[in-house]
Amino acid sequence: MIPRYNRIEIEKIWTNQNKFKIWTEIECLIAEKLADMGKIPKKAAKDIKSKVRFNVKEIEKIEKETKHDFVAYINNASSYIGESAKYFHHGVTSSDVIDTSFSIQLNKTAIIIRKNLKNLIKTLKSQSIKHKKTLMIGRSHGIHAEPITFGLKMASFYYEFSRNLNRLDNAIDEISICAISGPVGTYNSIDPSVEKYVASKLNFKCEDISTQIIPRDRHAYFFSILSIIASSIERVAIEIRNLQRTEILEVEEFFDKNQKGSSAMPHKRNPVLSENLTGLARYIRSAVIPSMENIVLWHERDISHSSVERIFAPDITIALDFSLNRLNEIINTMKVYPENMKKNLNSLGKLHNSQKLLLELTKKGLSRQEAYSIIQKNAMDAWNNKKKFFDVLINDKKLLKIISIKQIKDILEIDIKNNKIDWIFKNKIK
Repeated sequence: MIPRYNRIEIEKIWTNQNKFKIWTEIECLIAEKLADMGKIPKKAAKDIKSKVRFNVKEIEKIEKETKHDFVAYINNASSYIGESAKYFHHGVTSSDVIDTSFSIQLNKTAIIIRKNLKNLIKTLKSQSIKHKKTLMIGRSHGIHAEPITFGLKMASFYYEFSRNLNRLDNAIDEISICAISGPVGTYNSIDPSVEKYVASKLNFKCEDISTQIIPRDRHAYFFSILSIIASSIERVAIEIRNLQRTEILEVEEFFDKNQKGSSAMPHKRNPVLSENLTGLARYIRSAVIPSMENIVLWHERDISHSSVERIFAPDITIALDFSLNRLNEIINTMKVYPENMKKNLNSLGKLHNSQKLLLELTKKGLSRQEAYSIIQKNAMDAWNNKKKFFDVLINDKKLLKIISIKQIKDILEIDIKNNKIDWIFKNKIK
């Protein structure tokens, strides 16, 4: 990921320095358990824990010769241990350490993402309550439908991200896995109790059955959930972008006094933050296909997944971390324009209450088809000729034989009360 989108807290998890640090911690835990079991001398475990260290630049230098990053690490780290170095990385394979380390990195990034997600959920809930009765037009297919409130729109996002939190918790559980089973996963060279011990220290579960690596269906599930979260982010971003259009202007991203909207047009106030999130969501979702393809490996293992994960695992988690923080900032600081919402709501002269009139006519004995035909004819007249709906309706002599002018007026004004909003918030917003 380019530095533009990096936040230090999550970026450092993916550095080589941190990766080698995790490898070292796992190797020390393995040695510790092997010593307790009498498989290696206790002095060796103590030496490994107290003396082992590594040098990133030296590892990179050695790798140019070995063409194997983990062997390069072992060569460098063991060089500091002395005589006990022969017990370092004892009975295990590189995949045991690398895959368990990868689990740790994914877990730590996911915990940060989870914190960001909770912050966003809190902000969305706050805005939904704040705008509980901020009346606006609801739109389907981009066309005026019936009135809603801006708070209800925010509440929909609140629940969507709450579901995402549950999904993420499941995904964290899915990838918090330790696998230390030796070559091809048979435990021939390492006792299963070592795996159990390391897993307990990490607060991870042991892999049920591994081949030589942790099965990649776990990781595919994890990145699929991250992609769903990204799509939810884009849904909100698209909504803000649409509501900020000049012709609508019901919501607007905060625009700093020193901010510039265009290099050429000084009047521009563009929804650039939301547009940025739309682009990042596309990128995050791009991890789904390669993560799915990583499930399919030759026999007990190959490394075709490795190069892919080295690229997208840091980038995707960093991009999602950035996106959640940015969206939280947007929602927290956005400008809401209730007067513009009211103006747009009334711009079609109460056409949005056509269904209420239809239902009233059925109560008065008309078939649904008859009622629909009468109301649609008047609605199209108002739409095509830019007339007020009320004026058109009260000039329909056939309609006035069925319903009074007062009843028509009362029905057209019913959205002002929006009397179900209180019930929705009382019963559904937890």
